Amino acid sequence: MTFLRAIVALLGLAYVLTPPSAGAANPNALWHVVHDLCRVDMKISHLAAPCLEYDRRGGFAALKDLKGKTQVLMIPTARVTGIESPKLLAPGGPNYWQAAWDARRFFEKRAGQEVPREDIGLAINSMFGRSQNQLHIHIDCVRADVQSALRKNARRIGRHWSDLGVDLAGRRYRAMRLDGADLGERDPFELLAKGDPAARADMGLETLVVIATGSDDKEPGFVLLSHRADLARGDRAAGEDLLDHGCTVLAAPGAHAR
Repeated sequence: MTFLRAIVALLGLAYVLTPPSAGAANPNALWHVVHDLCRVDMKISHLAAPCLEYDRRGGFAALKDLKGKTQVLMIPTARVTGIESPKLLAPGGPNYWQAAWDARRFFEKRAGQEVPREDIGLAINSMFGRSQNQLHIHIDCVRADVQSALRKNARRIGRHWSDLGVDLAGRRYRAMRLDGADLGERDPFELLAKGDPAARADMGLETLVVIATGSDDKEPGFVLLSHRADLARGDRAAGEDLLDHGCTVLAAPGAHAR
């Protein structure tokens, strides 16, 4: 039965990443995979297929995405539609971003190496830039041009939200900096809502990206990036665009020396 459920799950996942514009995605496919397959298989066999991990107590699951060799998704085990859900700002809830950062070990396993911090990015799309109505944080490599832009403009990024002032993948983002090797209890959803009243008023329009910084002799930290959808301009606010599902940064000359 475990094998059969895994096959069914893979067939369902074939629809998960269909772009919203294509109109072919089942918006509940991801929820069904996690809730009806991973959860049940974990209960019966303790394998959680096809998920990589199903943590009932922690409240999250990790799943290999069909797109790209290395991309992994962090998904709540509870029903949470997306960034617009009031549950994300309720006191005492799980910090899904820290869970996503912890889940990078599955990403690194797919990459076949320990990946430098600054090559790793986490992203959630706005409610208009996603294909699934179950919250999921993308974990994958950062685009090389995004890395370069953030390094060149590092001094612009402070401890409070402010305009970055340069384009990232053709969009303008707001940015803030966090110090530390882990996010801990610091939740980017809460930081965005508290730091930007307009965002808190309509979180569904927002996309959030967390990019790790600092490895080797540099102090570790994170850059938080937010962008607001502008539907009149056809901008659906998909921060996933800042990730590279081909992971070319890992193949670049000198990548292992960074």
